[in-house]
Amino acid sequence: MSEIIQYKIQQLVDNGQTVQVSLVEDIQLEPISQKQLMFDAINKKIDPELKEQILPLIEAIMQSQPTIAVKSYDKTAITITMPKRRYERMGSPRVGEKLEINFKKIS
Repeated sequence: MSEIIQYKIQQLVDNGQTVQVSLVEDIQLEPISQKQLMFDAINKKIDPELKEQILPLIEAIMQSQPTIAVKSYDKTAITITMPKRRYERMGSPRVGEKLEINFKKIS
């Protein structure tokens, strides 16, 4: 089974003979707030009758809390060092451009 993932070039280091390319997984996600995570946890733990009674209190407490964006996904990062010639044959991609990498276990 193989998985093709897009990576965005984050940094390039060219020392003349080799090029080091630092990549980060290119995923666009909306940040999840800490308030939303707390609401979700409360909704899972409390029965509907009790939730109806205490929900106004919980909402009032949450309104006074600052909204903090929580990182919702750990991105994979890869650093590849290759001969400059191979990098040039790839079209010399620049920082911000995307590359596609195919991961596959070889038996």
